[in-house]
Amino acid sequence: MQYHVDGMDCASCVGKIESALSRMSGVSDVKLNFATRKLDLTLDPESKTTAKDVEKTIKSLGFDITEVSESHDASSMSDDSLEAQHWWQSKKGKQVVVLGTLMSAAYVFSLIFPSYGTWVFALAVIMGVTPFVRTAWALARTGTPFSIEMLMSVAAIGALIIGEAEEAAAVVFLFSVGELFESVAADRARAGIKALTNLIPKNAIRIDSEGRQHEVAASSLKVNDLILIRPGDRVSADGEITQGESSIDDSPITGESVPIHKTVGDTVFAGSVNLDGVIQVKVEKAAKDNTISRIIELVEQAQASKAPTARFIEKFSQYYTPIVMGIAALIIIAPPLFMGGEWMTWLYRGLALLLIACPCALVLSTPAAIASGLAVGARRGLLIKGGSALEVIGQVDTIAFDKTGTLTEGEPKVTNVVGLTERYLSTEGKRELLGLFAAVEYGSSHPLAKAIVDHAKTSNVAIPAASNSYATAGKAVHATVNQNTLAIGSPVYAADETVISASQQAQIETLQNEGKTVSVLIDEGSHEVLGLVALRDELRADSKTAIAELKTLGIRSVMLTGDNKLTAKALASDLQVDWEAELLPEDKLDLLSRMRSNNKIAMVGDGINDAPALATADVGIAMGGGTDVAMETADIALLKSRVIDVVHLIKLSRATMRNIHQNVVFALGLKGVFLITTIFGITGLWIAVLADTGATVLVTLNALRLLRFKGSDE
Repeated sequence: MQYHVDGMDCASCVGKIESALSRMSGVSDVKLNFATRKLDLTLDPESKTTAKDVEKTIKSLGFDITEVSESHDASSMSDDSLEAQHWWQSKKGKQVVVLGTLMSAAYVFSLIFPSYGTWVFALAVIMGVTPFVRTAWALARTGTPFSIEMLMSVAAIGALIIGEAEEAAAVVFLFSVGELFESVAADRARAGIKALTNLIPKNAIRIDSEGRQHEVAASSLKVNDLILIRPGDRVSADGEITQGESSIDDSPITGESVPIHKTVGDTVFAGSVNLDGVIQVKVEKAAKDNTISRIIELVEQAQASKAPTARFIEKFSQYYTPIVMGIAALIIIAPPLFMGGEWMTWLYRGLALLLIACPCALVLSTPAAIASGLAVGARRGLLIKGGSALEVIGQVDTIAFDKTGTLTEGEPKVTNVVGLTERYLSTEGKRELLGLFAAVEYGSSHPLAKAIVDHAKTSNVAIPAASNSYATAGKAVHATVNQNTLAIGSPVYAADETVISASQQAQIETLQNEGKTVSVLIDEGSHEVLGLVALRDELRADSKTAIAELKTLGIRSVMLTGDNKLTAKALASDLQVDWEAELLPEDKLDLLSRMRSNNKIAMVGDGINDAPALATADVGIAMGGGTDVAMETADIALLKSRVIDVVHLIKLSRATMRNIHQNVVFALGLKGVFLITTIFGITGLWIAVLADTGATVLVTLNALRLLRFKGSDE
């Protein structure tokens, strides 16, 4: 079963609900996500416990609950659950307004009729504290006796009993205001997922079999439906363009800042923006399976998973509250019994201490920061699958990079065109030589051939017509161009077919030592070597910058590749990194395992052939470009496929951990100060309430600062 739970202010609310449900017979697999308010549980149909019992229990704890039907998809659930609401429309907002009115009336009445003032304040306390008493009792019966509601109720009723009715009323009012602040701050913390859900358009224009257009709900689209996307529209489904062309802004999905020109056969993502052309798209994924919905689902799962620090603090808080309650009991009893203190004075101080005991701010210190970190990462194309991955990536001291498709573009590019006869030495001669290379290779599907033809086209080189084209398997391609019989082959093939001079061989070896693949053009009629083309899978534009920045962060980079040693050495030299070459997948695993014995390791790969290595590392990072495989293989997927985003990940992780440490200091420090001032009678009940709610609000607002994180920030 799946529900939406409203009214949760902090992560400790999750514990209250999970604890209550886990004690119910027939209820199992209880999982509640604070960030998305989603509750999943399994209910045994043979059990006496019913769905109504579950709902009744949660409502008794002071939360609202709505069952989610199976027909609701992930995107609409998230959107419905995060619908905006003004603070005064919420249950807690209404409670603050009512209590504020009661307090004002009590003050006015006490001024007019001073002798009855105490009774009016007492009435305000009783009316205000009753909902909290009911909740505290429900929590105590369901396994959470040391709740903030229990502490506040005991403190308010205790103050009323000892004759401090006005202060008791202030406690109830301030506590309600604090709860409202926490609720508003919690809604702000959920802004990351809400921003993602807003990317999904509500409606789509579907084209039927007769070509007529119908406006339908985007969530109703099915695979193979044909939809129309007009200029300025958001794409309503993942699919393939079947008609038209346009510039598509993919930045909401992949973070790619430059619009991409797409035409028939290209893929578009739901949530992208169509800029300037009319296109028709065949739907390839239903709404619940499209890229943006899957990203939302992964972010929700990530926010539900707990970082090691969060798990430690939750465990610590379980002991912290009872210990502080024990101290409060000692403060109430010990001074009057052993030091001659007044019972009323020390009872008052003990009650104030109870309010300080609430661990809300401490429990919230980690998940609030983690949730903000995950949300800002998702907005910037850093898809992090959980608080653990976000925490650990900032602690790594070594990052292993796959070469092909990670540090490099993943496809060969022409780097050099070298003329070896007088005719092809000049700039114009080299252009003519490139045209001959492209003519012979034209029509071949080999990656090197395609790279040569593409380079000639982008260089606006004239490509002459070729005839009689054929290939010698594994050796060379042949064609007749301008009535000359030409062949392109490797240096080894060229040496077998003709004479290569010492100077020509030196040029070939220089290029090969730079990690480049060399193709040789031969005139088969004259047996003359005409020229060379060198190709290499070149480094990504940001690889050097990223490696240099990682070094300044104190992180060692290592390049691991199955490619030959010459290529690896040349690229590693450019990057100034350590390297290992000619590695089989099992070699990478062995190497990573040895490295992990002394270091904390992250592995960066393309998310497909590096899957075993990604799984072995402490943190696996996929250069995914938003693909399914990338998002499912590793702990983190870089949707922009940029090496520099590894640096941004490290900085985001470290900023998040700094934020957590600040939050813990705020939470414990503020409570520590007021603990001492309360014991010495300097501060009273209402200040104790401010200490608790103030710490919670401070912690939440500090965590929200992470939403302004920039990639360049440390």
